[in-house]
Amino acid sequence: MILLINICKEKLHYLEFVKPTEDILRLNKITFFTKGYKEVQQKDLEKCEKVIICGTSLKDNEFIEDAKTRFSWIKSFQKPLLGICGGMQIIGKVYGANVGKKTEIGFFKEIFDKEFLGLKDEQEVYHLHNNFIYLPMHFENYNISEVCQAIKHKEKEIYGVLFHPEVRQKSLIKGFSKL
Repeated sequence: MILLINICKEKLHYLEFVKPTEDILRLNKITFFTKGYKEVQQKDLEKCEKVIICGTSLKDNEFIEDAKTRFSWIKSFQKPLLGICGGMQIIGKVYGANVGKKTEIGFFKEIFDKEFLGLKDEQEVYHLHNNFIYLPMHFENYNISEVCQAIKHKEKEIYGVLFHPEVRQKSLIKGFSKL
């Protein structure tokens, strides 16, 4: 079972950033439950087999201020974890990375120099962000780009993508769920 974490401050943003991921999981008959990031408890982390931290809108950045306290469990978490856009920023903050500013909106070509959750070579992905993270210690970058778009912890199954796979790379979410 996968725990989807909703970091959206505005309820309407759930429909754009969380529900599409729920739909992908539902379509593939993968069980999940969704919780707001302020409501996640230890029992939820114990109950799930994997976690996906979904993204949110351009102007919704409240989650980043709460990252080190609300998400401190990430460092000791021993199950697969995927952070999408804001979720990747949270992972970076927890691991001490700095946040940078760069707005990217729309479809972009990204080159994956090694296989990343089923993606490799050139892929068209959907960007919708104002912020990015610098590569955290203990992580590896999987794409050739000015800004890290796909990272993985060197020893744990912790993944982050700055783009939105729920829009263009649905197979990535399915691939993560099969780990």
